[in-house]
Amino acid sequence: MKRYKATISYDGSGFAGYQVQPDSRTVQQELMKVLKTIHKGETVQVVASGRTDAKVHATGQVIHFDSPFNIPLSGWLKALNVLLPEDIRVHAIEEADPSFHARYHTSGKTYRYKWDRAPIISPFTRNYMVHVKQRPDVEQMKQAAEAILGTHDFSSFCAANTGVVDKVRTVRRLELEEHGEELHMVIEGSGFLYNMVRIIAGTLMEVGTGRRAASDLAGIVAAADRSKAGKTAAAHGLYLENVAYES
Repeated sequence: MKRYKATISYDGSGFAGYQVQPDSRTVQQELMKVLKTIHKGETVQVVASGRTDAKVHATGQVIHFDSPFNIPLSGWLKALNVLLPEDIRVHAIEEADPSFHARYHTSGKTYRYKWDRAPIISPFTRNYMVHVKQRPDVEQMKQAAEAILGTHDFSSFCAANTGVVDKVRTVRRLELEEHGEELHMVIEGSGFLYNMVRIIAGTLMEVGTGRRAASDLAGIVAAADRSKAGKTAAAHGLYLENVAYES
């Protein structure tokens, strides 16, 4: 039995999220369906670095699965991409150590959140960026972002219904990038709580549009209270961009 590690991307628009759910189309379901075909009806479990919600995209999700088949890596890559639907692609595959675990061995993740600042939203990007009607003050957003950097209890930026007890995480990088009419938030950290990236994005946009002061952020972090932070930004602007692993 060999363990394989693969890097995949997917357009989250047509999925109810990553994880298998009854009566819903999910990324994990499509991957397992294809592997079941390759393995002649045998169920193959697929483990990802983490779940993504409905409408959330990925450009660098990592998965692992086990197979007894001695197929060349180029053969795996071709077979998977031929059989998978066009909104999921496998970009790289390698044989991993049998002890490798896509979820438990992560050392960090990078997410990207995209806003469209154009006066009129494009019908071609409406599922991939969140349109903002009021042009945000990016400098104020950058100033506010400084309070997020470092190791903190991120309870203020976590969905209230989570069962996670330890909410201390480390944010190593948080940048705002301007690409024409697009505004991107890039965040990298040791790991993220449920909805953490989207709540940070929503809170920073409230600063950018004048609904909060940049100086409020330090207090919001210190409060460790979800009600103090901003709204959760829409799912379709979020991308899982990279997953790092322990060497």
